[in-house]
Amino acid sequence: MKKIFQYFALLLLVGSSFSALAQYRAPKPVNYSAVATEDIESMLSLLGGDNKLNERTLQKFEENWTDGYIPMLLDVMYASRGQINLRPIIKLLEDKTGKKYGADVFSWLEWLWNQEENILPYYGDWMATIHKYTDTKFEKYFKGRTDQSSIRLDEVRWGGVVQDGIPPLRQPEMWTAEEASYLEDDNVVFGVSINGDHRAYPKRILAWHEMFVDEIGGESICGVYCTLCGTVIAYNTEFEGKNYNLGTSGFLYRSNKLMYDQATQSLWNTIEGKPVIGPLVDKGIELSSHSVVTTTWGEWKKLHPDTKVLSLYTGHKRDYGEGVAYNSYFSTDRLMFNVPKTDIRLPNKAEVLIIRAEGYQEDPLAISASFLNGKRVYQNQIAGQKFVVITDKSGANRVFASEDIKFKKIVDGKVKDKDDILWTVSEEELSSPDGRVLKRLPYHRMFWFAWYNTYPESRLVR
Repeated sequence: MKKIFQYFALLLLVGSSFSALAQYRAPKPVNYSAVATEDIESMLSLLGGDNKLNERTLQKFEENWTDGYIPMLLDVMYASRGQINLRPIIKLLEDKTGKKYGADVFSWLEWLWNQEENILPYYGDWMATIHKYTDTKFEKYFKGRTDQSSIRLDEVRWGGVVQDGIPPLRQPEMWTAEEASYLEDDNVVFGVSINGDHRAYPKRILAWHEMFVDEIGGESICGVYCTLCGTVIAYNTEFEGKNYNLGTSGFLYRSNKLMYDQATQSLWNTIEGKPVIGPLVDKGIELSSHSVVTTTWGEWKKLHPDTKVLSLYTGHKRDYGEGVAYNSYFSTDRLMFNVPKTDIRLPNKAEVLIIRAEGYQEDPLAISASFLNGKRVYQNQIAGQKFVVITDKSGANRVFASEDIKFKKIVDGKVKDKDDILWTVSEEELSSPDGRVLKRLPYHRMFWFAWYNTYPESRLVR
């Protein structure tokens, strides 16, 4: 079954657009150096399937060998769909690396990603060239940007769609709870509350769109849902007075979707909320995030009868039935796109709670959602920030700064501290009868494999 998933991923990645490369002949050099242009043209010619030409091309690469050719040759294998004779390419790779992975491009990539990065100075131009035949907008993501990247370019994979091919919901129509008769009480929703404005974004709709841009509580919010890594993060799109209009790039990094901003076409890391490829890299830009509650519609509307919820009228025709989108992916622990490493302490798609307290990147922590279901009041700290996680009967988590207060248990929806004082739980804060207030901390859930591939040194509570 693993191979079936990998084959499905490969079909998504290459699509029919690569058929144009079979007849491709590169234009005359424009901005590339002569060597770069010749190498890119030669690499593309391998996809033409001319065995005699490919033999001469590969002989040239062998005579002028550099390990920087490895990721480019693997890109050719990745894009070929088995329509060309891969044996000469495989032999060259095996001779130069000593590895024997044959035609299994996924094993080659996992091996590569666990080596030191070694790409040629024009690798970004190569990516721009090979991907622009799928979507001309892709060219700008990479051209001339080899040195404008804070992540490994050879780990960036096409996700099978054009720019915004999975259409974001921008200022979507919202209904009242009473109007949303299409929802059942056990349907999963992602709840966001800002300045008393409560919104519910049902998983059954959001999984088809993977992003919404909305105004919540007077703030411009981009909620990005990476279905592959199981996370919804609500970002404030304004940073230092500038608003960033974000969309879905069509590319992935470690099975995590990359966003783009419309102004510069820079690519952004979904988990971090910051640019990782393009002119915005290393400018100190990092979007702040808000808490997202993963819960059921029944529990959310009971707590917030005034909530607004996504309308079925999205402007797109989809089957918005519960559990329809990505059903086969969510129902197994197998990944659609491979990653450098996995960690067996938890299943790949086990949900973990991530608390984005100040300093969390220096002291990353993941808490198993199943662990929290059995320990409904849990306290710990991140980078000196003490916190308490309150988990209700539905399994929804809420996180607050705890200072030096010790909490014991939940009583009728409130949480009791060691002095038997009952604190009221809201979406904004924990409050005591004597007027003390503990602030809420930003958090979200995601799949364990995705967090581990972002922070392999993370502490894990399970």
